[in-house]
Parts: sequence; structure tokens; C-alpha cells
Amino acid sequence: LPCLGLHRIQISVYKKEIIIFYNQSVIELLFYFYLLFVLNKLHHSCDLTAILKMSFFGFGQSAGLEIILNGADTRKTAEIKSEDGKKERHFLYYDGETVSGKVIVSLRKAGKLEHQGVKVEFIGQIELYYDRGNHHEFTSLVKELARPGELTHNTEYTFEFANVEKPFESYTGSNVRLRYFLRVTIVRRLSDLVKELELVVHTLSSYPDMNNPIKMEVGIEDCLHIEFEYNKSKYHLKDVIVGKIYFLLVRIKIKHMEIAIIKRETTGSGPHTFTENETIAKYEIMDGAPVKGESIPIRVFLAGYDLTPTMRDINKKFSVRYYLNLVLMDEEDRRYFKQQEITLWRKGDKSRKSQTASPHLPSHLVSAETGFPQGAAMNGPALASPPSNSDEAADNQDDDDDEEDDSTYDPPAAPIEGMTREEGDGEGEKEINSENQ
Repeated sequence: LPCLGLHRIQISVYKKEIIIFYNQSVIELLFYFYLLFVLNKLHHSCDLTAILKMSFFGFGQSAGLEIILNGADTRKTAEIKSEDGKKERHFLYYDGETVSGKVIVSLRKAGKLEHQGVKVEFIGQIELYYDRGNHHEFTSLVKELARPGELTHNTEYTFEFANVEKPFESYTGSNVRLRYFLRVTIVRRLSDLVKELELVVHTLSSYPDMNNPIKMEVGIEDCLHIEFEYNKSKYHLKDVIVGKIYFLLVRIKIKHMEIAIIKRETTGSGPHTFTENETIAKYEIMDGAPVKGESIPIRVFLAGYDLTPTMRDINKKFSVRYYLNLVLMDEEDRRYFKQQEITLWRKGDKSRKSQTASPHLPSHLVSAETGFPQGAAMNGPALASPPSNSDEAADNQDDDDDEEDDSTYDPPAAPIEGMTREEGDGEGEKEINSENQ
């Protein structure tokens, strides 16, 4: 009987120890899962599985990896936004350029490093932020640097990806990111050692001298007729937009007029299509009421803004388009706008032009032969302008054009011809058709 009681006491002690160990393990697991969740929110592209293994099992990184590119001292760099909106500088490459360099493996602990192979990859991929689990790779090249074995000292490997195709420009937007990077991996049984190096790719284009201007007459029937003209339909990123606004008929009190550059990013397809509008720049080009026959000049310098080339249906994942948005506001704060799409392209510098006989024309840009798309940027139903309650006198018109005297004039509730009523900047509104002249 005393022995039986002693066994019962021992069993109860073991139960307590098991329960304590179990609770500690559960708490530790919950902590690491929470850590994974936080890291995934901060930066989804990091190797969370490797972090969990190294933290939970007590393994640290036993070797350091460094990627050094050939010609890094003389190669240009370019700025690009990171996911958190900060600007970073990385080495700049163009389509068809060779990417080469060396990988240095530095052992941090005495002894040997067992591995299942060492490889380097050149990857171009598209990341949709609403689909973070899937990365869509459009370029993937792999070089095997070492077969399975052991590393007993610091080792250096050379690599070269000759004449790499880089069809699209690097881009970081509101809902999508297109990136190129080198990734070195030392394959191990528990956790791989990984090092990535971001690269920036610019696509160069060449358009012929024939660049049709944009000319369009829009307005509100019997109230306002204006004609706007832009000198070109395609502009390089350092170009100057030159144009004018000509007032053919003015019967409403216009308070001011402004022009804005709008970037429209479209991602996904079908029911999973997302559109994000961003106003890049906004200028007030007129303050006060215009008169019939008045001409307002426009001059917008593009060099000072964060612009990218126009991208159309990139790998069937996303598009980036740019619009000039002309906005008029009357004295009752009613706003009207007209959007016109323009094509932006990247122009190569002189030194690079002399090296290449035929500049590369990316397929996702508008070709020079087809020219700028005809018609308005978007088509939609006509919107009606509400009747005005203003009792002020209308603008004086020439006697040959109308026989009305200086009496009050209410704009009719008729469809707007070529212009659209808006509440804000018109970034989400639909436009109706109007013909280019």
C-alpha cells in the first residue's frame, strides 16, 4: 500500500510536468505564429518558413552571402519605389543586356557547412497585392553554382546570364509590383540560406517624327463651346506638353480652369478588376471669367514628376495609362471635365542611342504605325447638366452671333457635349464620345 501511494504521487507529479511543458509549448507556438503573421504583413516576400525554423530550433545563419555585379563601379543606378512608398536606388539594366557577377559565401562559424547545392536565379515577376500568395513569373533563369557537398572555407562563384530578355519596365504601383532580382540559394535540409539583389529595368522606345496633335471641340449645348489642342499625342518622360484652350462660346460664368495629369492603374481582369486613380500634377491655367475668342496657353513640364511609360496589358495582369484632365468650374461651383489619354514613353540618352542601331520598341506600348487611339479616352452615357438658379447677367456676345440682350441666362438641362459633370477631380467619372478634329 505505501508503494502504491508513492506511485500515485509520482504519476501526479509527472502529469503536472507534462501539463506545464504542454502549456509552454503551446504558448511558444502561438508566439511564433503571431511573429509569422506580423512579418507577412510587413514584408510578404521574406522566407518566413526559414525564419520560423531558425528561431524555433535555435539555428542561426551559419554563412553570409554577397552578390557583386560586374561593372558595378561604372553602372548607372535608378530610383524606384519600394512597397512602403520609400524610394530606393538599384543598378539599372536594359532589355538584352548581360547580367553577370560573382557570389561570395563567407562562413561565420568554424567547421564545415553541409549543403544540397548552390544556385543563382534571375527572376522577373509580377506581384498583385490582393493575391500575395501567388507570384507570376514571366522570366526565370537558373544557374547551378555548386553540387551537393561541404564548404570548409570562404568560397567565390562566378555567374553570367547572357543577353537576358527583360520585356517590361520595373514598376511599383498602388496594387501591383513588377520587379527583377537575383536570388542566390544555398539549399539545406532544414532551412535554405537565401540572398536577393534587386535590379531596375528601363524599357526604351523610339517614335517617329510624325506625332499627331490632339484637337477636340467640346462643351455644353448653347452654353459653352471650347476647343482644346495639345501639340502631340505621345510624350517622352522629359518632354513638355504645349497646347491651348480656345473659347468659341461663353454663356456661363466660369470661375477658373485647371489641367491635371492623372495616372490610372488597372489590375486583374473580370470581376477581380481594380482601378486606382492618382493625380500626379495639377495646374490652374485660368482664374476669372473668359470671353468669346479668348485663347489660354498651356505649358506643362513633365521632367519634375514621378512618371512611368504607358503600360498596356502587361502580361495580361495590369495596365498603367495617363490622362490629361481639363476641369472648368463655374461661379456656383459646378465642375465639368474632359479627359484625354496621352502616351508616355522613355527616351534613351544620346550615349546609348549611339551604341544601338535600332532602339527597342516594347510590344506593350502603342506602336508608331497604328498611332494614337481615335476617339475619347472612355465612352459612357451622356450626363445632364442641372439647371442653373443664377440670376446674374450672361457674358456679352457679338451681335452677329446672337440677338439676346444682357438678361439672365439659365443653362438648359441638356446633355453635355463632350464634357462631363464631376463632383471632385473627375477621376472616376465616365466620359462621352467626341470626335477628334
